[in-house]
Formats: sequence, C-alpha cells, structure tokens
Amino acid sequence: MTPGVAFIFPGQGSQAVGMGQEFYEHEPDAKAMFDKAGSVLGYDVAALCLKGPVEQLNLTEYTQPALLTVSAIALRLLSRAGIQPCAVAGHSLGEYTAVMAAGGLVFEDAVALVRKRGRYMQEAVEAGRGLVCAVLGMERPVVAEICREASSLGVVAPANFNAPGQIVIAGEKAAVEEAVRLAKAKGCRKVIPLPVSVPVHTSLMQSAADRLSADVAGVPMKDLAVPLVNNVEAKPIRSAAEVRTSLVRQLASSVLWEESVRALIQLGMHTLVEVGPGKVLSGLAKRIAPELRLFNVQDPTSLAATVAALAA
Repeated sequence: MTPGVAFIFPGQGSQAVGMGQEFYEHEPDAKAMFDKAGSVLGYDVAALCLKGPVEQLNLTEYTQPALLTVSAIALRLLSRAGIQPCAVAGHSLGEYTAVMAAGGLVFEDAVALVRKRGRYMQEAVEAGRGLVCAVLGMERPVVAEICREASSLGVVAPANFNAPGQIVIAGEKAAVEEAVRLAKAKGCRKVIPLPVSVPVHTSLMQSAADRLSADVAGVPMKDLAVPLVNNVEAKPIRSAAEVRTSLVRQLASSVLWEESVRALIQLGMHTLVEVGPGKVLSGLAKRIAPELRLFNVQDPTSLAATVAALAA
C-alpha cells in the first residue's frame, strides 16, 4: 500500500463521450475490460463510451456501468503500476467502484449490479418528472430551509453535501424549480442544472432502494482489505455486511461528501487520487481541504504523472 494515499471514485455527472479512449487505444488491459463489460451487459460498452450518443450515455441505466467500467480500467492500470490505496471512497455510484478497489466486489458483479441500480432508479421516476441542480454559495441551513418551503409543491431535498458552498438539491421538477427561485431570492450565487436523469439521493428513490436490496444481498461480497468511507454516514467501514447495508441506504439518503473527505484526513490520508473520468472530486477536495495533495487518473498522461509523483 502507498502510505497516506486514498483513491476516490467519481459518480454521475463525470461522464463524457470519449472517456477511456486513450486507454482503449493504447492498453490491451483496457480493451479487455471494455469487452468483459460488454459481455456482461449485452451491448458494446466501448462504443457507447467512446462514440456516444451523449443522450444514451446520460441515461442513468447506461451512465452507471459506463462510468464504473472506465474508472475500473484506470484502477487496474494504477494497481499494475504498484500504487495501492490505504483507504477508498466514492461519490454515489463511485462507491461501487470503491468497494471493488477495496476487494469487496469483482468487476463483472459490480458492473451487473450498477446496471440494475441504474435501471431501478430510471423506473422509479418517469422521465421529465425529476430535476437535479447544484446550488452554489449558500449555507446548509439556508438550503435546508428553502427545500422545506418548496416541498409544498412536491419532493425536494439536499441530495449531496459536496463542499462548503456547494450543495446539490434534487426532487420533483416543480418543487426543485421553486427551491431554485427561493435560493436566488435569498442571494444564491449560481444554480447549475446537472446531467443526471433521475433525482437520486431523495425519498423518490426508496422504491429503487427496496428493489436493489435483494440484488445487493445476493451478490458475492468479501470484507474489505482497506476501509471504505461511506456516503451515508461518512464513516470508515470494512465488513461485507456493513457495505451491503450502506450501498442500499445511500440511494434514498444524502451523500455526505464533505464529511467523507474530512474522514479520510482523520484516517491519516494526505493524498487523494481521483480514479476515473474528470476532476469533479478533485475540485471539491481542494475546496474542502486545500492542504491535500491531489491527483487524477483518466488517461495515460495523467496515469504516468500520478505514478511518477507517488513513486517519488
């Protein structure tokens, strides 16, 4: 293990057409993993990741296995280079990749599980009914209050506590739009609609969580080799039983990402490596704890730079 190093794994919103392309072109391991995902899922995962269409890639049922696959490829190449984490965490969907990185799940089972997760989420709320937005520059109590006020129009709640001044709200479209209006009236700096097709981490996902529960209970899972800081409580867990409970609970609960990063620091982590597409989590970590060393691995260039820095 590499002392003081944690791996963190991105969730929905980090996907983009072209993700994993350079790995696919230059690494036989990457091609093999894309092929393996395709044989589990029954469609060409590489083609979807590399060529799109973006409308399909952004549908939750497709986003989740695609993101997990590209993150798993980056993880495989980091491991091959001898870089192993002392702790892991993942944002929402990324928690599944984190469990895999800690030895709890094998790739084929993880990719099949998140496809079901995505499908249940998609089916829990019909298209067009939900909305997910990032609210910037507001304190937690104010966001909680505007969600309470707007909930007269439907379900709306804080879904992700991402970083100081960055909270994601989600729920039914009319209620979220009312919360956005109230936020702007109270001086919110900016609101960004997010490319997530369902209002995850709200009570609207309880039916999906109930369905997922049986699949999570049935999948082979081992106790973790290193601690996972979970989304639901932002606490380190290791046993397969705790992990199963956590993966089901997180669907209808807020993601405590800011607390998760602080918990990793309390475990002695001083370096975070974002493993997978984009730099969303690195950006959040910089705002949560500027003293952290941050790296990301999403292509051969960033992989080489990260390995060189950590080996030194």
